[in-house]
Amino acid sequence: MTLQTPETDFPIVFHNNLPVIQMPQRLTVLEAVAFKETCHQLLAKNTLPEQLILDFANTEFIDSSGVGALVHNFKATREKEIELILYHVRPPVMAVLSMTGLDEVLKITSTTSDKPKSSGPPQTHPSVRSWVKRVIDVVGSLVGLAITAILFVPIAIAIKRESPGPIFFAQTRCGWMGKRFKIIKFRSMCVDAEALKNKIPNQAKGAIFKNQNDPRITNVGRFLRRTSLDELPQFWNVLRGEMSLVGTRPPTPDEVERYEVPEWQRLDVKPGMTGEWQVNGRSRISNFEEVIKLDLRYQQNWSLQYDLQLILKTLLILFRKNSGAF
Repeated sequence: MTLQTPETDFPIVFHNNLPVIQMPQRLTVLEAVAFKETCHQLLAKNTLPEQLILDFANTEFIDSSGVGALVHNFKATREKEIELILYHVRPPVMAVLSMTGLDEVLKITSTTSDKPKSSGPPQTHPSVRSWVKRVIDVVGSLVGLAITAILFVPIAIAIKRESPGPIFFAQTRCGWMGKRFKIIKFRSMCVDAEALKNKIPNQAKGAIFKNQNDPRITNVGRFLRRTSLDELPQFWNVLRGEMSLVGTRPPTPDEVERYEVPEWQRLDVKPGMTGEWQVNGRSRISNFEEVIKLDLRYQQNWSLQYDLQLILKTLLILFRKNSGAF
């Protein structure tokens, strides 16, 4: 028996009374939204199955929106105590699941042995496959790390004198396709800043945290943030390929947890040390929708020349008052 849902193009085949959703050839933002709605329609029925099977036999491409839809539907089925099973997962999709760690969370019962049509990472955005952008990142990160080495001693002494504790601060962020990594900064807050976060009122709207007078920030930290010196260690993240010199703002996992499927599009590119949010007054942006707008605008306007323009604009405003970090 096959059921074609009126709101989507996702055919649902019932096998042994278990629903099997036939996944499309490409799972990008439009298909991902429809995929989420299809699953939610099934879960809204009075009689629920024990398992929900996703047949990926025809799927050759998945981007960050597709990953987001998978995450949403996995959570929804888990709440209903329904087992979500991925079947016939092809190598291009499996590569994404492995990269993001979802292969360890989702139940995958069958994978195809077919070789992918193209090698390398999924081509979610032109900036991801640009070798020139990567060369610029490597050269820029090496220069940045040299500057970091020169400034390390005075910055480290200033941090230690005011607030005993580690010099560096590492925090988990979500990068390209939602893959998690540790972002590195010079510590600008008190040692127990993460534990105190829930006690600080959030002045931002949506899935970001911001407080203009955050009491966790030290006096040295305020200077480091105002001049963006706290971000110098991130050149190491750029060298490792986890970030780019220019990209989107790297979100925290708790921010991503609150994303709707379309908002996952901002993870189609690598996060950057600078970007649209940096040159458009990042310290004044307190609305998550504005962050999304700026990140998507970067993706739409991207070119190597545009990256260089954003780098130049960043250098010009680094020491401008109130240009400090989120």
